[in-house]
Amino acid sequence: MAQLGSSYYIKYNALIYMSDIKTEDVKALREQTGVSIMQCKKALEEAGGDAEKAITILQKKSKETAAKKADRALGAGVVQAYIHNTNTVGAMVELSCETDFVANNEEFKQLAYDIAMHITAENPQYVRKDEIAEEDRVKIEEVLKPELEGTPEEKHDQIMQGKLDAHFRGSVLMEQPFVKDPEQTIANLIESAIQKFGENIDVTRFTRFSIK
Repeated sequence: MAQLGSSYYIKYNALIYMSDIKTEDVKALREQTGVSIMQCKKALEEAGGDAEKAITILQKKSKETAAKKADRALGAGVVQAYIHNTNTVGAMVELSCETDFVANNEEFKQLAYDIAMHITAENPQYVRKDEIAEEDRVKIEEVLKPELEGTPEEKHDQIMQGKLDAHFRGSVLMEQPFVKDPEQTIANLIESAIQKFGENIDVTRFTRFSIK
């Protein structure tokens, strides 16, 4: 929080004053999650000062906020690229939002860059599960069918669905653990951004390039 005026710190401390929650705990949670000071303070109060519980509370609220904004039109955004230092692999991602105001925000651009870096490292095939083609599902089902032998026939559909979900989970961007913070998925990352910026945000598309 360097280069911020003294008035900021007065307001900052005033928000936490007369609370059992320590200022440094709020600051640490804010730096970790990126959400506002007040939201961090409320989450810590609700969690009784437990940082891990506070993060869970914030994630739940982020999901609720994201769900409310999901139908908003995406009229702006950025295209960001990441090239690994070997110059043999990289990715481009289109991260969309509602307004140019958010699209021009440096933290929003950094989010797009981080996602491009993640895509480079983890090589997802789809943005979300509903993009998986039926023919792809059928092919994997054929491969997995032998694993159903010896299981109750009435549970075959349930078991197969679980195996399909497990197989495709590593290929779906939104369900992958974020490479810079495996404690949260890419979906969690997007939901936190929606809560932070107050706009609908989504990964519209991506492309990964590799020499090998």
